[in-house]
Amino acid sequence: MSARIVISADGEKAFESWRQAFASVAPEVEVCSWYDPTWEPRPDDYALVWKPKPEHMERLAQMKGIVCTGAGVDHLLAHTGFPRHVPLVRMGGEQTARLMADYVLWAVIGLLRDARTWAVQQQQGLWRNNVRSQPSNMTRVGVMGLGHLGAYVAQVLANVGFCVSGWKRSPAELDGVTVKHGMENLPAFLADVDVLVNLLPATPATDGLIDYTFLSHLPKGAGFVNVGRGRHVVQEDLLRALDDGTLSGAVLDVVTPEPLPESNALWRHPRITITPHVASEASRGMQARYVADVVACLAQGEKPALLCDVKRGY
Repeated sequence: MSARIVISADGEKAFESWRQAFASVAPEVEVCSWYDPTWEPRPDDYALVWKPKPEHMERLAQMKGIVCTGAGVDHLLAHTGFPRHVPLVRMGGEQTARLMADYVLWAVIGLLRDARTWAVQQQQGLWRNNVRSQPSNMTRVGVMGLGHLGAYVAQVLANVGFCVSGWKRSPAELDGVTVKHGMENLPAFLADVDVLVNLLPATPATDGLIDYTFLSHLPKGAGFVNVGRGRHVVQEDLLRALDDGTLSGAVLDVVTPEPLPESNALWRHPRITITPHVASEASRGMQARYVADVVACLAQGEKPALLCDVKRGY
């Protein structure tokens, strides 16, 4: 019996778009909808999920593998009923990494040139010169988190010409990037960047890590890009840092909660640009191809590159 992918990701109405994507890029793969009332589990079933419902957990425990449509799986592991014994693989692929790098490059250049001010002035009909003359090769960008996405982003920024450093928990080497590791070296890392990019994984140790004290280690007027997790950041402290000039601007693709309520102060701050968690969302076709490759890898008893380590949380 060949492998089959049972799809719950994005809800019942999204299945047809998934079916068409798999039919286009991986026609050899059998798929079915989690919401099909006639579906019964088979020994070689794999699940494609995003935010499964609590009542899905029992059947998920019968899967040979689970693929999440997000790069982060903390929301799955946080569920007490989630089957931790089933191999869990995070979304990846070349397009996902390239999209993230493109987004971060856009965000960093926008902060470097103070593009947010231009946008606000356009809304107000103001023609006011706010020249920023610091070029990329004189700008220090620090990337926190050098996993699959972070390492790729850091090297793309370095190839563009930025002076790039990186930080992670454990020692590492990365071509074109100066890497610091360990909490003891974090303040020194922060003190040496003009724009900080957060790509840390979601773990208990990173929750609320980016508070006012943390941001105060940055050079005054630094920029901040968050493409990690919203819960990494203490929102009140971020606003305080923007108001007192500790930060000159921020680009946020992730916030807490999501969607961000209309009443939240982040929406209205003139130094913040918000995007709706879209930094690295690959096309349906590219995601389907990646999932098909992951399932083939698991079916052959091999270990996918982005297999989650449940003890570490990513």
